Amino acid sequence: MSVDHLGLLEGLASTRTVRRYTGDAIPDDDLATILWHASRAPSGSNRQPVRYVVLRDGQRAREARAVLGGSYRAGWAAKQAADGYVEVDPASPKARMAATMQHYVDHFEAAPVVVLVCFERYRAPNPYEGASVYPAVQNLLLAARALGYGGALTMWHLAVEDQLRGILEIPERVAVSACITLGRPQGSHGPVRRRPLGEVVFEDRWGDAAEWAVDPDGTQHTSWT
Repeated sequence: MSVDHLGLLEGLASTRTVRRYTGDAIPDDDLATILWHASRAPSGSNRQPVRYVVLRDGQRAREARAVLGGSYRAGWAAKQAADGYVEVDPASPKARMAATMQHYVDHFEAAPVVVLVCFERYRAPNPYEGASVYPAVQNLLLAARALGYGGALTMWHLAVEDQLRGILEIPERVAVSACITLGRPQGSHGPVRRRPLGEVVFEDRWGDAAEWAVDPDGTQHTSWT
């Protein structure tokens, strides 16, 4: 699917996290298009501090992927125990999500592309760095969606960040802000299910629903509990 065939609002309403990929590679031209659109994102003071380390099938990439895969499996095992994923109704949305996550971590190294989104610091670490990074992350995911790919944004790379720095020679001044896997979805994108708008938008003070915050006709809501 070309960029021209997917409207922006349609993309925003239908881009879900994709954790199951086919074995299809992402061609260089498509990968360049995805990252070009990611690089168009705004950043603080227009300093453009975001950098992208792309991991495919090079020697260092394979080594980094193996380290990441181990971290992701350990991270998911801990989350399963802590968040009550072990004993749930097999037919529930929570169980389906757990099965998808298990598949994701078990096959992490097989994802066609892994992108480490990095932030080249120009001052001491601070809580506001994300404002210059995550617009680029969202651009990347939406560009992938427009071309028929899917992605998953995760943070379990943090447990092995020091190892990744050594393997990939990432300088200490650079923050590894996000890890994104990309590939052709085994399934399909949206429409996505989310909470009703009236439950998440407040006006004037916390907890006061905004009367104008109404879902479009036909919106499907999540049954997550």
